[in-house]
Amino acid sequence: MAAVCQVTGAVPGFGHNISHSHRRTKRRFDPNIQKKTYYVPSLGRKVTLTLSAKGIKVIDARGIEAVVADLKKRGVKF
Repeated sequence: MAAVCQVTGAVPGFGHNISHSHRRTKRRFDPNIQKKTYYVPSLGRKVTLTLSAKGIKVIDARGIEAVVADLKKRGVKF
């Protein structure tokens, strides 16, 4: 599963692990991605979204209907 949030667009960040001796190795900071299923009354069915923790909070605040409308405008397939 790709580490990309469908609502916020959060993608992995990149940086370094720094050891005690200060050697640096590449690492990846993945967003907290979850698969969540929501019932959308306007569509009359359930929709499964790949969301970050922040994306879940956005849906809680704005509502699933508003978020799905924005995703449809962007051309996201469910």
